[in-house]
Amino acid sequence: MKSDSTKTEELPIYESLVRERGDVVEEARVVAEETQHQVTQALNGVTTTGRGPGS
Repeated sequence: MKSDSTKTEELPIYESLVRERGDVVEEARVVAEETQHQVTQALNGVTTTGRGPGS
């Protein structure tokens, strides 16, 4: 089994799935970063506007 340092260029099956279905891992990473930013702002008392399901 390969280590976590394996690059996606070395994984043709992964590349094929990304072409077919999109890069779900990258999309999840972006959403997680946005969520973390929003939570940090909320904990610091900063109001967020126009984003998320409650908007």
